[in-house]
Amino acid sequence: MDSTLAVDVDRYLESLFADGDAAMEAVLKSSSEAGLSPIAVSPLQGAFLSLLASAMGAKRILEIGALGGYSTLWLARGLSAGGGVVKTLEIDPKSVATVRANAKAAGLADKVDVVEGPAALSLEAMIERGEPPFDFIFIDADKENYPLYLDLSVRLARPGALIVADNVVWKGEIADGKSTSAAVKGLRAYLEQASADTRLKTSVIQTLGVKGHDGFAFSLVL
Repeated sequence: MDSTLAVDVDRYLESLFADGDAAMEAVLKSSSEAGLSPIAVSPLQGAFLSLLASAMGAKRILEIGALGGYSTLWLARGLSAGGGVVKTLEIDPKSVATVRANAKAAGLADKVDVVEGPAALSLEAMIERGEPPFDFIFIDADKENYPLYLDLSVRLARPGALIVADNVVWKGEIADGKSTSAAVKGLRAYLEQASADTRLKTSVIQTLGVKGHDGFAFSLVL
C-alpha cells in the first residue's frame, strides 16, 4: 500500500473513532511544549490499547516507558470499572513531571502511579517486594533492553495477562539479520525470545499509517 494512502486511511478512521478528544489532544500539546519527542502512539493505537485493556477487564496495568503520558492515559481509560491503576515507569524527570501534570489535568491522577527511575531496576524492585501481578503490560521504551523487559514482565504478569510491545517492526529493519543497530538487535532478540518462551503465546501485527511502517507484538501469558 502507498504510504500516503495509508496515512489518509488512518486520518479517516481517526475521524470516526478517535477524533475531537480535547483531553488527549491536550496531552500531546503539553508534551510538545515540554520538548518531548513526538513519538507517542497514534490516536487509533491509543484507543486500541484502551479497548484491549477494557476487554480484558484489566485492573492492574504496567507500562514501561511513559513519555508524556499519552498512552498512559489511554490505558487508564481502559481500566475496569470500580477501580484500578496504571503503574508507569519512566526515567526522564521532565517526562515524569509531564505525565503527572497530564494525568491531573485529565482527572485521572488517582489512576496513574508514575515510578521514576531506570525501568529494569524498578521492575526488579517490584519482583523483590512481591508486587501483585498485572493484567496488562505495555512495553514502549529503549529497544535494546526489550528482551530484559520481557523476562521481567512475565515474572510480574498473572496467567492470562497480555504483554504488548510497540515498535517491533521498526520500519521493516527487523528483517535485516545483519543490522548493526542496537535497536534492531534488541527488537530481533525480543521477538526470538518471545517465540521460544514456553510461558508465552505470541503473534505480531505490522502497522502502516501515520506512524510509518511498524508493528506490535502481542504475548499471552500462559
